[in-house]
Amino acid sequence: MANKEYKPEFSGTVTKYVFVESPDTTPQQLAIKAYEISKGVMIKETCFGLQVTGEPSEVTNLINELRKTDPAHIFVKDRGFPPGDPRRCRANLGGARPGYYGHEFEMGLIRFVSRGLLKMNAGEKAEAAIIETIKRREKSQLSLERLLKTINSEEP
Repeated sequence: MANKEYKPEFSGTVTKYVFVESPDTTPQQLAIKAYEISKGVMIKETCFGLQVTGEPSEVTNLINELRKTDPAHIFVKDRGFPPGDPRRCRANLGGARPGYYGHEFEMGLIRFVSRGLLKMNAGEKAEAAIIETIKRREKSQLSLERLLKTINSEEP
């Protein structure tokens, strides 16, 4: 069976995710602002923020304006495939798009990044106790040797 040739629908555009995890800004508020300032950029509101597709310079300008709304709580990430791409679209594959679970995981972490950005912007430095906690966690990770030993000691 011959593969059908892929013909991109949005050639020359970029797609970015705009994540928002904020006590003050919702994805809906961000979408309204995006619609007000966009110039031909395709905008889709999602549970985590927005997905924007358009000419690279227009997308960059839109994102720069959106980030001014709440800079410590808005994050941007490239999307590898354009919207509706049959190679990745959940309408063709069924179920959640494979990258969705990664977004869900990242959303659980960015609140910590936000907190660090706010503290850094307020002039605070990392506390020695926090740095030590991080170092202890890094050291206490399970080594490959110990994992293999545990696996091999299991009964069949």
